[in-house]
Amino acid sequence: MGNLIVSKKTGKRRKKILFLSLPVLLIVVFFFGGGRFLLYNQAPKQADVIIVLSGGAGRGEKGAELYKEGYAPYLLLSNSKEYASSSGDMLQTALALGISQDDILLEHAAQSTYQNAELTLPIMKQNGFSSAIVVSSDFHMRRVKLLFDHIYKNSGIELTYISSDSGYNANTWWSDRYSRETTFNEYTKMMGNAFGYNGSEAKSALNQIKRWFRQN
Repeated sequence: MGNLIVSKKTGKRRKKILFLSLPVLLIVVFFFGGGRFLLYNQAPKQADVIIVLSGGAGRGEKGAELYKEGYAPYLLLSNSKEYASSSGDMLQTALALGISQDDILLEHAAQSTYQNAELTLPIMKQNGFSSAIVVSSDFHMRRVKLLFDHIYKNSGIELTYISSDSGYNANTWWSDRYSRETTFNEYTKMMGNAFGYNGSEAKSALNQIKRWFRQN
């Protein structure tokens, strides 16, 4: 009987230790794997169009590279009026990279990743496209995939996700300011998207969180 009581106490103690250790384990897993989780990149494959998202250096160049390699005959520039390089906005950058204007489709209004997906889908349908390569920065691709998969669900359009190098340090994201801020921003936006915050509303919430951290 005494052994049974001791055994029960030992079992409860082990469960308690496991329960208390779980948050620490999750923090360790995030610390070492959080940066790598943000990355998502597939091998390029033939598609009807290359969708290039605004908001980061190198995205237009990657889209142009895939176009010149023959993976798709068109570029679709989302939020095309945003500054993209020393050449100017996304359209001017694409033209400077040698893309024919006849092969460029434009979307002007997107203000978030959610809207990149939402506003490119009608253009895809209008042009009868059934496949696309989606290009964005490496650190951004996990969230891009989550949102595009959600918006394009049941559309019958096949998506391939290709990342451009941004200089983001995924393995030791805590070691430099750019990678730390990028990681914080992406996870904050990802959580905001999960709760239905998108566009200017999401950016406003992110700025409020940043201000709170700076003040505390």
